[in-house]
Amino acid sequence: MGFGLGAPSRVACVVLVSWCLGGLPGNTTATEAPVKPGATGRRQPANRLAHETSPYLLLHAQNPVDWFPWGPEALEKARTEGKLIFLSIGYSSCHWCHVMEHRVFSNPEIAKLMNEHFVNIKVDREERPDIDDVYMTALTVYQQAIGSRQGGGWPLSMFLTPDARPLAGGTYYPPADEGGRMGFPTLIKNVVDAWRDRRKDMESNADLLTRAVKLSMSTRAPTEPSMPDRELVTSLAKNFAASFDAEQGGFGFNPAAPDRPKFPVPAKLALLQYEAKRSGDEQAAKMLYFTLDRMALGGIHDHLGGGFHRYSTDRFWRVPHFEKMLYDNAQLADAYADAFRQTNNAWYRTVAEGAIDFVLRDLTDAGGAFYAALDADSEGDEGKCYLWTRAELAAVLPGDALRLFETVYGLAGPPDIDGAYVLKLSRSLPDLAVELKLQPSQLERRLTEMRGKLLAARRKRPQPMRDNKVLTSWNGLMIRALAHAGAIFERPDYLQAAEKAADFVLSEMRDSQGRLLHSWCANQARLNAYLDDYAFLVEGLLALHLATREEKWVNAARRLNDAQMELFWDDAQKGCFFTAHDHEPLLARTKSPYDAVLPSGNSVAVRNLLRLASLSRQPAYRDRARDILELFTPLMESSPGGMTNMALALGEYLDDPNFAVGHAQATAAEESPEKPSIVLAAGGETSKKNDPAKKKKDEPVAAELFLNVDRLPPGGTCKILVVLNIAAPWHVNANPAQPDYMVPTQVSLKSKSGVTLAEIKYPAGEKLEMVGAEMPLLVYTKQARLFGVLEVPEEAAGAAEELTVAVKYQACNDEKCLAPKTLNLPLEVKVAQRGEAVKPANEKLFAKPRKKAEGGNTP
Repeated sequence: MGFGLGAPSRVACVVLVSWCLGGLPGNTTATEAPVKPGATGRRQPANRLAHETSPYLLLHAQNPVDWFPWGPEALEKARTEGKLIFLSIGYSSCHWCHVMEHRVFSNPEIAKLMNEHFVNIKVDREERPDIDDVYMTALTVYQQAIGSRQGGGWPLSMFLTPDARPLAGGTYYPPADEGGRMGFPTLIKNVVDAWRDRRKDMESNADLLTRAVKLSMSTRAPTEPSMPDRELVTSLAKNFAASFDAEQGGFGFNPAAPDRPKFPVPAKLALLQYEAKRSGDEQAAKMLYFTLDRMALGGIHDHLGGGFHRYSTDRFWRVPHFEKMLYDNAQLADAYADAFRQTNNAWYRTVAEGAIDFVLRDLTDAGGAFYAALDADSEGDEGKCYLWTRAELAAVLPGDALRLFETVYGLAGPPDIDGAYVLKLSRSLPDLAVELKLQPSQLERRLTEMRGKLLAARRKRPQPMRDNKVLTSWNGLMIRALAHAGAIFERPDYLQAAEKAADFVLSEMRDSQGRLLHSWCANQARLNAYLDDYAFLVEGLLALHLATREEKWVNAARRLNDAQMELFWDDAQKGCFFTAHDHEPLLARTKSPYDAVLPSGNSVAVRNLLRLASLSRQPAYRDRARDILELFTPLMESSPGGMTNMALALGEYLDDPNFAVGHAQATAAEESPEKPSIVLAAGGETSKKNDPAKKKKDEPVAAELFLNVDRLPPGGTCKILVVLNIAAPWHVNANPAQPDYMVPTQVSLKSKSGVTLAEIKYPAGEKLEMVGAEMPLLVYTKQARLFGVLEVPEEAAGAAEELTVAVKYQACNDEKCLAPKTLNLPLEVKVAQRGEAVKPANEKLFAKPRKKAEGGNTP
């Protein structure tokens, strides 16, 4: 959840600005000297990290820094000795983490300063995502407070009080002042001086920052739980178009900054696939398949070894950031397998199988579980293992083959990095086959042979470091991908691999009480499991049951899901916490619905609960899914872009054929009053479907709908009037809203036969002064009349039209605001036959607007 600091917090952080402003760089430029991970230049005595199993922590075991792992020993030492804490968080495949390890933490003089003044704690963010989340949030809030434009990133470098409250931080720091950037020794001196000379101010800043972090990471239950409708799911998928790159595919594109990195964002691809399947949405399908095509052609796709690198450093998917993560390849294999199922495009199958085969070849333990990642670096250079010079290609491929390969893989232009090329397809293989006057199958056979030779040559090079820890959550994602692909492609070997991995996690990654553990490495399972571990593994087991029809998998999924609800469920405000109830207390306990590189655990939990409800016929699972959706409805409506997988879960909830199971009474008692009375055009007849007498007494807003004709004119227009009746002392926000971050009242239309809402005229809002507000609000009170125009397609002549006018609003009074709601006003009306007379109706209502009456709102 985002958090904005107001003026008081900014003033309170002036002390921090005085010694840190300008010294908090993000990741440095590419001019830094390349390094070999773990290279220290000399052999040092091992520090405490030598006893850890994390490959990332072990990289720092020979540093002269007196590192502690996060735990009671380090925290107690800081409290007892009154020492500040320096907290460094990273992960094994992070390039700039390696740079800082080599240039800063391997420097004896810098290590001496660190050991003298701090308790130094090193954390692998993949082992402890809870710690990473808290202190990355602290960094974000801190940067907002000091007015910094830098973003978060790794390595995360944070200075903490002796009791672990955040003081200040940044990401990468060089070993000395250079290029106008503060070096790490200078920063250490400034922190130490400020703590010695202005400790009271520093403590106050830590208190403010801690409160801000807690507020930022909190999730409060809505005053009145509500369930959004289908329109939220549909509109979110359509809103992807606003940042869609129509020329190169992908999302998050800004024409004003076209060279920003691009990420695959699998959650967005999954929602587009859902919309394309459910409703035949052509725009969703176009964005989905064009993006899949462009990624598969680009350098982000490993054309020799299969699978995908982390992200593209450019708009064109050409030059990737070269690390290869298990979670990316699991989710993208799923996306391409589903694309094949929908289109029967063989290229999608090839890409999906390539990603899976990469994982089975390079990231699989002998016991069947899957490792976390491959590093971006080898021989001290990022991407060196994957790059090719023309001379290197010529040493493997003979002349004719080399010329063909250079044409196909886009080697005609200048090199990509230091005289070497990233392999990428210049065009699709069918198009290239036409250009080269070859049959597609003939071209593919020749390329397969050449790729095999080059891969064999590449594997003789020094390989990137592999992070060989096994994470329960990421293995759940891969089990799901293998199960889906095994069923779609009829690959029993994939199903067997999924079963072997599931058996490993269920048997090897548990404690003595049978609870899941998060991480396994060096034959040792450790760390309490998080929500994602349970939710993702349950999802994988359910997919495995669907693919194999073996009951043991659904039984295991159900037991784990029930354990998850016992360990993580919030009885007071609903939803699942990220950490279990008996987990180590940190500054904040999160319950996030937002997707990052992984879908949110709460959204995956909803999808699991729906599947279990369907399989078990037990409505309690569906009730629990509804509780989660209702909790996060206000966030879905206010900031849906970060909750893509939750929107997908909502769509599946609304699709479920067992919609009424466990909810028949609730639907009648709760949802019908949400649908206000509908007044039809002819004679103002009230529909019996939504009797206004059933309206709850405390419902603040009701609505009526009028047309100015008795039936719709084919090929013509008619007027529509929505009357909002607002009970005192409530008001709703005007459109446009003031301030602009308020939720405006908004009208939209859904139609089965192509009727569109051409325009809607909102009345001017009344000014409402609120104590403490910077400007008056613009609101509607008592009654608001909203006029619009419907356009009716000529081909709808003679149809029985079912319209739904949706009115979104947020009701507030002087004390509180309710969660935004959407009233759905269904209307059944006939479309006239061609040439049939259309009679006027409700003429007084559609007469020239009157002047604004006292207390009312008319246009």
